[in-house]
Amino acid sequence: MRIGIAGAAGRMGRLLVQAVAGRGDAVLAGGTVRPGGKVGADLGMLAGIGPREIAATDDPAALFQAADAVIDFTHPDALATHLGLAERHGTALVIGTSGLSLEQERAIAETARSVPIVYAANFSAGVALLLALVRRAAETLGPEYDIEIVEMHHRQKIDAPSGTAIAMGRAAAAGRGITLEDNMESGRHGHTGRRRDGAIGFAALRGGQVVGEHTAIFAAATEHLTIGHRSFDRRVYAEGAVRAALWLAGKPAGLYGMEDVLGLR
Repeated sequence: MRIGIAGAAGRMGRLLVQAVAGRGDAVLAGGTVRPGGKVGADLGMLAGIGPREIAATDDPAALFQAADAVIDFTHPDALATHLGLAERHGTALVIGTSGLSLEQERAIAETARSVPIVYAANFSAGVALLLALVRRAAETLGPEYDIEIVEMHHRQKIDAPSGTAIAMGRAAAAGRGITLEDNMESGRHGHTGRRRDGAIGFAALRGGQVVGEHTAIFAAATEHLTIGHRSFDRRVYAEGAVRAALWLAGKPAGLYGMEDVLGLR
């Protein structure tokens, strides 16, 4: 499979180039960088793995035309362009961009009617299982168990709560048969009053260079259940995204998640 990397000069982009180059069942189709950035640079040199004789480009249309699948961990502002190009060229798409709005998520679902897309808040196999466990716990435990989700990331992260934390909240809400949007409590400060019944609470911590820590707490008067996950290396996300891209080969148009890739759904 020919896999292209959007944002190949970024932190995740470089790891994705490494992950594709390290496999025997995939080839690097190319990679984009910001206009005026490292255009023309060798993608292998950018990723620290030696020359690959593939130059970085600032032309996303050329990337989507050359690739069977494109992996996008860039910025929400680039999403509309990438969705349009995926649809135009029939290119499968793997989306790991965080901080997307509900409107942007609806646009992903609409485009997935024409091309296969894997969209996930987190591409770790462990997190995919975590989401399934959170949903099961919320479904099994009664309303006397308050649900709180705590996440911590590095100081450079710009969105909060994290996409993975939101995915955990949605999993818990699905287990309870409710919607997260109507029951989310985030950023408590000051005299907030008592905790609202049925709320799903969020706390976001930032500091240092934490790759990612997520914990779901189910708290009753007599016991607490915690379900958590820690990431120690961002390579786990890159390897999962490449796995998702390869899984899309031959798949019909549709919106998929890591639960589908891992056979958990």
